[in-house]
Amino acid sequence: MLNRLFPAAASTYAGDVDALYFFLIAVSAFFTILIATLVAVFAVRYRRRHADEVGAGITGSHSLELLWTIIPLGITMVMFFWGASVYFEIYRVPRGAMEIYITGKQWMWKAQHPDGRREINELHVPVGRAVKLIMGSEDVIHSFFVPAFRMKMDVVPGKLTNVWFQATKAGRYHLFCAEYCGTSHSGMIGSIVAMEPADFQAWLAGGAAATEGSPAQQGEKLFADLACNTCHRDDALARGPQLKGAFGHTVQLQDGSTVVMDENYIRESILNPQAKIVAGFQPLMPTYQGVASEEQILQLISYIRSLASVQAPAPAAPPSGQPSPVTK
Repeated sequence: MLNRLFPAAASTYAGDVDALYFFLIAVSAFFTILIATLVAVFAVRYRRRHADEVGAGITGSHSLELLWTIIPLGITMVMFFWGASVYFEIYRVPRGAMEIYITGKQWMWKAQHPDGRREINELHVPVGRAVKLIMGSEDVIHSFFVPAFRMKMDVVPGKLTNVWFQATKAGRYHLFCAEYCGTSHSGMIGSIVAMEPADFQAWLAGGAAATEGSPAQQGEKLFADLACNTCHRDDALARGPQLKGAFGHTVQLQDGSTVVMDENYIRESILNPQAKIVAGFQPLMPTYQGVASEEQILQLISYIRSLASVQAPAPAAPPSGQPSPVTK
């Protein structure tokens, strides 16, 4: 019966989401029936039987007051801590998750795999492996929703969001946009194809070769095409911060504050470079708003992330009379 009412539970945390949902439904149903029953019983039991009848005074009960205060408090605390545990499970991405870049656009979902393979309105993933989606929007708010995985995440213009899942059953599952995004919103649908690991590898190998390379390789080429490498250099002539080995580390800013170099920091620095200027550098970088598309920004981020494991070279001594820039 439940299989007819609910989509299949096909991810590692789908069962936890369902259990919490059914608990909330059960508590709501119990108290709805209890209150409705008591209202009906009291209406009959304590009804006014003749016109001059006066009700007896009620003094109240501290025990009763404590009872209907403590019991609801306990139930709501169970809901809170249970919901928090499910929330943390959903939003803490496991280490080693396979990363796939998703771009929402009216009215389609575009995906790019680590090897460069691209898909539109379809996403192939292996069963039994955690998959992290790094998502951006080219226009308006979208919402990446896969009911069978009990997973939904807004894709917001102006920032990057991420979510993860791990499919437990091979099959084809519906993908929807759950945020009204325009006239053809209802047509912004697709499929998640969960495959056994061997079948997934065969699918990757059997597809058309990604002639443009992986997202990191495309980002590296774009990094050079946009002349980013003329400022973000490894020597003392660098006019921009050192990027090798910097991703995931703390950046010291001119105003004395710090920020972690993550995906959203890089995206903001590309589109609004004056927002957070690294200590020791001048605000020379131009904005790439309208120059780099959302998909290209994701490629640049992928390239900079790939430099995280590269050890930054020791800064060379600056020419005589010039101060040494402060790098992060």
